Amino acid sequence: MDTFRIDEVARRLMDNLPPAFRATQRDLESNFRAVLRSSLSKLDLVTRDEFDTQARVLERTRARLEALEARVREMEGTGGGATAPATEATGQAGAGGASN
Repeated sequence: MDTFRIDEVARRLMDNLPPAFRATQRDLESNFRAVLRSSLSKLDLVTRDEFDTQARVLERTRARLEALEARVREMEGTGGGATAPATEATGQAGAGGASN
């Protein structure tokens, strides 16, 4: 989180303090900033740009997966009855063969 946002949060906290505490404003502000920076640094945060980049990568990956799934369905459908259940049958036969 950038310094501007941390300063803004610290300022908002100061604005919500009762007037009696405002006398020690500088100490409190620096403590608020230190606590915020420490707490935020422990979080596994990414920037908005990094998040958006990863969202685009995920979107492309999903589209590619859907295209590959459609291609597999097409290949299974044109390859005949033996090919279509082969992928599923292999998993079932392995489980069934182990139990026999």
